[in-house]
Amino acid sequence: MPLQIFEKFVPTLLSLGDEELRNPDHVSSLQMFREQVGQRELSMIYAPFDHVNQGARVVIVGMTPGRFQAVNALVAARDALRNDSSASDAARIAKTHASFSGEPMRGNLIAMLDAIGVARWLGIGSTASLWAGNTHHVHFTSALRYPVFVDGKNWSGTPDMVRTSVLRSTLEDYTGKELAKLPNALIVPLGPKVSAAMLHLADCGLIDADRVLTGLPHPSGANAERIAYFLGKKTAAQCSSKTNPATIDAAKAQLIKRVQLLTS
Repeated sequence: MPLQIFEKFVPTLLSLGDEELRNPDHVSSLQMFREQVGQRELSMIYAPFDHVNQGARVVIVGMTPGRFQAVNALVAARDALRNDSSASDAARIAKTHASFSGEPMRGNLIAMLDAIGVARWLGIGSTASLWAGNTHHVHFTSALRYPVFVDGKNWSGTPDMVRTSVLRSTLEDYTGKELAKLPNALIVPLGPKVSAAMLHLADCGLIDADRVLTGLPHPSGANAERIAYFLGKKTAAQCSSKTNPATIDAAKAQLIKRVQLLTS
């Protein structure tokens, strides 16, 4: 199914000029939907985030690709196709080029995954190698797989994807069916909104809730204090009132137990 979608857009990808690529949300042939929701205009465009690593044991799930990622993926796919790559290879190249690889929050995510035993479960020294020698173990995706915009700006979680019918359909029809193909993988949602979306997919029977690692602090630098406490770099007494140590302790204990149960 994902490759079929990519193949449908191959003629468009080959025709895109550099100027169009700078503003892909203005290219009518890339539009997947445009809909008014209350006072806001929601739109989704196609960008080649279709490739699925079928052998992945860990899936890292963000919210949705932003305009920057979309442009990178579109350029990589177009150039690969113009260099006579197959549709399958072009889709893989585009996804690899544009997904998460430059995220500054990667270090925080690695430290937290190692702290709850994911590296041990994978049989590797550290989850840092998921971005190096062990990339075959990881699949990157987004709750809303294709770029979504609200009033022309990157969607940042509002309106809610589970409560908004057009976004919920996108979540279920694309990402839900994608993750259903990886039933033995651990799913790592980045942040509470993505966690809620993954639990919705579990309620739909598309994924196993026991394999969703809810409760990790979002790895963003804006969450530095919660991450430091989670990793034991700060004591409860050193934390501000914005951090709830008891909640973090409970979440961490539950995450460690979940990974241990999968290992046993």
